[in-house]
Amino acid sequence: MSEIIENQIERFAPGFRDCILAKATKSPAEFERYNANNIGGDINGGAGTLSQLFTRPVAKLNPYAIPSKGLYICSSSTPPGGGVHGMCGYHAAKTAFEREFS
Repeated sequence: MSEIIENQIERFAPGFRDCILAKATKSPAEFERYNANNIGGDINGGAGTLSQLFTRPVAKLNPYAIPSKGLYICSSSTPPGGGVHGMCGYHAAKTAFEREFS
């Protein structure tokens, strides 16, 4: 897939390929061996099912707060799940602000 992705980027940004100094790729199996949490190479921290959207990493009203004071979770394992939207971090930061400064 690397070549296909690079070709698409090169199509819209000519010269992109000339800027690549090095690259490394991993198959899903290699990625799972690298980090056993990435089952089958999945970097989303679990299945993207409707039930997982609301119950991961645990089923509670605020999944961003953990028992340790001042620590919060903002990974793709928290709602709304994996992606490049940044909402996991936004919600964790909002929780932190509300708990620390309210």
